[in-house]
Amino acid sequence: MLLRRIMRHEVRLLAVDRTLLAVGILLAVVVGYGVLNGVTWAAFQRATLNAAAREESDRFKALRNRLTSPGDGPGLPADQVGLSLGARYAAMPPGPLASLVIGQSDLYPYYALVTTANRQSALAHDEIENPTHLMSGRFDLGFVVVVLYPLVILALGYNLLSGEKEQGTLVIVLSQPVGRRTLVLGKVLARGLAVVGLAVAISIGGYLLAGGPTTGDGLTRLGLWLAVVAAYGAFWFALAVAINALGRSSATNALALAGTWFLLVAVVPALASLFVRIAYPVPSRIELIQTVREASDQAKADGPKLNAKFLEAHPELARGQAEASEFAIQSLAVQDASEAGVAAVLSRFETQLGHQQRLVDRLRFLSPAIATLEALQDVAGTGSARYTHFAAQVDQFHEGWRAYFRPKILAGELIRRDDLARIPAFSFREEPLGAVASRASVGLAGLILPTLVIGSIGLAAMRRYPVVG
Repeated sequence: MLLRRIMRHEVRLLAVDRTLLAVGILLAVVVGYGVLNGVTWAAFQRATLNAAAREESDRFKALRNRLTSPGDGPGLPADQVGLSLGARYAAMPPGPLASLVIGQSDLYPYYALVTTANRQSALAHDEIENPTHLMSGRFDLGFVVVVLYPLVILALGYNLLSGEKEQGTLVIVLSQPVGRRTLVLGKVLARGLAVVGLAVAISIGGYLLAGGPTTGDGLTRLGLWLAVVAAYGAFWFALAVAINALGRSSATNALALAGTWFLLVAVVPALASLFVRIAYPVPSRIELIQTVREASDQAKADGPKLNAKFLEAHPELARGQAEASEFAIQSLAVQDASEAGVAAVLSRFETQLGHQQRLVDRLRFLSPAIATLEALQDVAGTGSARYTHFAAQVDQFHEGWRAYFRPKILAGELIRRDDLARIPAFSFREEPLGAVASRASVGLAGLILPTLVIGSIGLAAMRRYPVVG
């Protein structure tokens, strides 16, 4: 009953405080801009995928018409169809909450043109991206939650008791039958419901404005998002309680909280990123691209030698049991050689990326900002895990594509009009929701546990809070 009275009193004070209204309006404008950026980026991705789908559809339509025409004979060589004419796009649609946090969706390829060429060419990305965006990231709702949301909390929590103490009203309040911890708890709950409730409402509004699904997995992911946002807010309120419990002035509290915010949101993530890059350096993409080019050029130069080796590996061609053209045989030999030439660099590149991500998964517990951002990206479908999941499916589809076309190429078969319907097509399989929830739960635990510890320490220290002096 007493706690409710304190909360009602705090709510009335907040209602007449124009600062909260101004902060709310400013936050709404910032959130609107962030959501607009997210919606624009997701729309760009969808438009790109739609354009790719139209290009593939038009190409297959032209291919059918060409195979129907009497002038083109009974069919087309399988190597031409598998390498270019009948190539398929493998595409991953934007994540269910991609409009809320762009995450790493502007770093990883989300579509690939799959052919009988080597797998490096499948995921080659020819979009030009603003290097400033790639370096600093984009302004979205995720940025607002991770960076600006704590500042609003700290602005309302830096003077929980010190403000009344400096005004001389704390002695009067505590002369009533109310303890320090009850008073602080009432203030925190009232302000927490206001700020965290605002953050939750903003997230739901952004989700609906972005056209997020209102059934199934979309709502489950939204629920996980809201849980992470609430837990992140609770952490900063717990920290405010702990700093207030030291009994310093409001100015000192504000300085201490601002310094802690800068440390946990800016310094620790930057140091963690630097440590990850030093611990597991990744070969530069320039080196990878250069290696691919050199391997391809070398393979083309060694074409006749590779041709002979390929015939040794496929004796049925040498015995005349298959009717592949010499050009097709040399093309396959060059593809195999160029792929083997970059295998070591590509394997090292992918291995180091895997090591980096596992190290980030461990280091995220050093900062609530890292844990929150990783969890939000996972839930939104813009984290590295979903793109790794997509790349694995592309590799699997590429292997199946080669397994379908290579025997036809070696046998010298022709692709006819009826064969077009049997050419493999890619269908993206979404990550199991249980795997996403499991990773998000680890991030939630990394927020809830320190919140409970810091909050408990702060409330316990409130018993020794100096009322005067």
